[in-house]
Amino acid sequence: MKEVQLNKNVIEIKALKKIYEVGGQEIQALRGVNLSISEGEFVAIMGPSGSGKSTMMNVIGCLDHPDTGKYYLDGYSILDARENELSEIRNQKLGFVFQKFYLLSRTTALANVELPMMYAGIPAKERRERAVDALRSVGLAERMYNKPNELSGGQQQRVSIARALVNNPVILLADEPTGALDTKTSVEIMELFQGLNEQGKTIVLVTHELEIAEYAKRLISFRDGDIERDESITNRRISSRMASL
Repeated sequence: MKEVQLNKNVIEIKALKKIYEVGGQEIQALRGVNLSISEGEFVAIMGPSGSGKSTMMNVIGCLDHPDTGKYYLDGYSILDARENELSEIRNQKLGFVFQKFYLLSRTTALANVELPMMYAGIPAKERRERAVDALRSVGLAERMYNKPNELSGGQQQRVSIARALVNNPVILLADEPTGALDTKTSVEIMELFQGLNEQGKTIVLVTHELEIAEYAKRLISFRDGDIERDESITNRRISSRMASL
């Protein structure tokens, strides 16, 4: 297995708070969270419903704006960024993979993967070359001209991963990426994520399944709007095995 050299912090979050108002009451979704993620890490975020994990993922993905605190993504102060700058950051620095595939049904896998580059104004020839490379990297070189309804669920998720990778993002964000897949296909997708991480890609995964989280190298558990535990997956497995003896 290739050793990944951890370098700079690509995510630096300090004293982050997010409050929602529901039915006239304030709900503290995030209560002063501090979090650092280094380049090359594979991090899983877990927690029960209402723990703050989904809000944290939305903030990391620049889809939601915190009320107070600091958030630096690849050295950029996200809280100081204007909306047009945030759109560019989402397109260039973040790759998103969701439980739903969000593929355009009437276009090919290749065209779906090209889409983020069209928004970025990349010329057609370069778009095609990069999309082909991305599909090849997820094992779909022979399916690039198929439409979504001609692909299995696992293949559709691979297309969405290729689309997330095509702009070479700083971070790959995966929100319940195996939620719509069977067990065998889930294993294949998580092994694909592991392979991408071994190539140096930084991955942040949100899941409610411990078996899925354990494909990562670091587990962060949220409860009541803050981090309850932050541990190495390897150390966690060793501790679990010792406890069962």
